[in-house]
Amino acid sequence: MAKLPFSFYQHEDVNALAVGLLGKQLFTLVDGELTAGTIVETEAYKGVIDKASHAYGGRFTPRTKVMYSSGGLSYVYLCYGIHHLFNVVTAPQGTPHAVLIRGLEPLIGIDVMLRRRNMEVVRPNLTAGPGALAKAMGIDKLLNEKDLLGDEIWIEDTGLKFNEETIAAVPRVGVDYAEEHALLPWRYYIKGNPYVSKPNR
Repeated sequence: MAKLPFSFYQHEDVNALAVGLLGKQLFTLVDGELTAGTIVETEAYKGVIDKASHAYGGRFTPRTKVMYSSGGLSYVYLCYGIHHLFNVVTAPQGTPHAVLIRGLEPLIGIDVMLRRRNMEVVRPNLTAGPGALAKAMGIDKLLNEKDLLGDEIWIEDTGLKFNEETIAAVPRVGVDYAEEHALLPWRYYIKGNPYVSKPNR
């Protein structure tokens, strides 16, 4: 397996990229502890035209400035003052697209993940949901604006591919403020995977 190349993250179609990240493996190396899991759920955020995006309308703040960088960086922010959420910055510089990683099937360092989540046995809620997976993977603000080709947080291509029938495309979670954009089917997940945060029955 190899780290996804810089060119992968430059794709201007954030929805295609959100689908393309399904089946890839997310790795972290935090305090000498390696953890990894397969991405099974993502959400696309389409920059300045997307009412659900932090960069909607060209909003540029200390928090969102990383979104305007060239794709291939991490964007980690605190949600509701509780959960860190990990996003992949995509598209060329100046186009603030991002993909939120919402669900992960744990693979490596499961004992570390359990300790971080204060759990004793593996259950889907170990890494189902963006806050849960970030905690399990040791992702916090210290991993914001990191190069995804670096050695702290990165994504590898496993060669795993899914056909269209196995991928659900449904509205995003928790974006009611986005008015009509809350209904856009820009959340993608692997049907039947237990590590999807909110499967649509």
